[in-house]
Amino acid sequence: MERMLDSDLPRIGAPATRALASIGVTRLEQLADRSRDELVALHGFGPRALRILDEALAERGISLRS
Repeated sequence: MERMLDSDLPRIGAPATRALASIGVTRLEQLADRSRDELVALHGFGPRALRILDEALAERGISLRS
């Protein structure tokens, strides 16, 4: 799958990227409105994707909703 041109998400794998797109998330900043539980409940989204996103968010001073 080709990465979306307007996406700044790190490489988390196609299934996890599709899972985020299914809830309208294509940019890191949009994850601040989401919780860990909400993300891991998505089909195709797992702990590896969560770890990668956590690291990318931390680099920008953003975190997931508690």
